Amino acid sequence: MNAEDLLAEQFEAKRDHLRGVAYRMLGSLSEAEDAVQESWLRLSRSNTDEVENLGGWLTTVTARVCLDMLRSRKSRREDPLETYVPDPIMSREDRHDPEQEALLADSVGLALLVVLETLEPAERLALVLHDMFALPFDDIAPVVGRSSEAARQLASRARRRVQGTSPVPDADRAQQGRVVDAFMAASRDGDFDALVAVLDPDVLLRVDYGVNGLFPSKLVRGAANVAGNALMFSKFAPTARRALVNGSVGIFNAPNGIPMAIMGFTIAGGKVIEIDILADPARLRELDVSHCGLRS
Repeated sequence: MNAEDLLAEQFEAKRDHLRGVAYRMLGSLSEAEDAVQESWLRLSRSNTDEVENLGGWLTTVTARVCLDMLRSRKSRREDPLETYVPDPIMSREDRHDPEQEALLADSVGLALLVVLETLEPAERLALVLHDMFALPFDDIAPVVGRSSEAARQLASRARRRVQGTSPVPDADRAQQGRVVDAFMAASRDGDFDALVAVLDPDVLLRVDYGVNGLFPSKLVRGAANVAGNALMFSKFAPTARRALVNGSVGIFNAPNGIPMAIMGFTIAGGKVIEIDILADPARLRELDVSHCGLRS
């Protein structure tokens, strides 16, 4: 095996890890793939003879690529962050998918990704690399162009924002499934009171139809308001199916096998406290849902 083939083999061994880093940084599966590919190009053009920890080197390179992408995105973003839903990761409840599980090793739910979207790029990088991948601040500092102490402060500030706004979900999937089933049954039956009963009084509904969607994206708060919105779409309930959305029980709706909406639920204390719905036709077309039995 020549040196180039050996380098490619070492990179492939780290690919899933790098995709996980990029997904948490970007919240976009396609952009995460682009970032990983750019990392490979940089590796192939670099002299790594003196690199002792190739995995750590690749992690910081990928993070630097993601940081540049986040800064570029921030300068051109048109959609309001409060109604933006990051790319969900879909998988079936009855199937073990190592690639999907590698992306979600820390159970990064949609609600957490939504909060990460509100952070400044350097804050997000410091938090993700340190808290989710245990990189020391001495390694993070050069990536953000700050001192180690300043990088620590970035992560601390980001952590306070996340802990203050990101709900802590129930981890029991069986309990999640019971709550989601109750929500869908009430929606299907048009039972307003049953819907309200399964919702937290301060529940938040976020619907992302995209920039050019048929409907305007929206943010709805409060059990009565969210229940009213759920009843409006009760006619679609018969085509909805359960699936895992970012590792938690959620719903995808795919009439005639064409994805129309993916719903991520955040459940705490047996109540739905947040619902994040991606209903952007353009982005849904880009997602690979073949492992969910939608496409051959």
